[in-house]
Amino acid sequence: MAVKITILGKVHDVGYRLFLLEEADRLFIPCFDARNVKINGKEALIVLVDGEKEKIEEFIEFIKSEKPEKAVVEEIKVEEYVGSVREIDRFRNSFNTAQLSKIVQVGLKMLEKQDETIKVIKEESEKTRLTVREESEKTRQTVREESEKTRGEIGAKIDSAKEEIGGKLDLLRSDLREYMELNFKRISDEMNEIKKEFERLKEALRRAGISV
Repeated sequence: MAVKITILGKVHDVGYRLFLLEEADRLFIPCFDARNVKINGKEALIVLVDGEKEKIEEFIEFIKSEKPEKAVVEEIKVEEYVGSVREIDRFRNSFNTAQLSKIVQVGLKMLEKQDETIKVIKEESEKTRLTVREESEKTRQTVREESEKTRGEIGAKIDSAKEEIGGKLDLLRSDLREYMELNFKRISDEMNEIKKEFERLKEALRRAGISV
């Protein structure tokens, strides 16, 4: 018994063919084929099966009651099929090859995106390094300028302190010299007075007849 089953709705890219292939395997249906098509612009899945009538009817009931999780079934048509249906193993091999081809294509696209991502990362990393280098150079320049400014300010303060200390030392030396000159004059005057007093004393003793 061969039949053609047309399933309309959201039936592409939801794992519908693999879903039905597994059920056909479970029922030991020998001939199976399934392909995605568009009918009047709508997604459709055409399934061909051939085998024992009892198994085919059970398979049809399964299609009417079960579907992949993400599928949306709007209509199911079942009609007799007079053509030949390829063996299920041949469909499986063809299906696996098609799926493998899709995986390869997806992998190539992922590699392309990965290369683009790596390129972008490299470019952004280079920009970041340049920015960091520029900021680092600006920081070093600022530090150098601030250090130079600080050294200049410290040097100016040291020079000012030296001038102030030098001026005070000069004033101290001048005050000390004046003090010593005044003391020396006072001592000299006192010595002269002592000499004069000694001479008067000698003269008084001489008049008194006392020999000195």
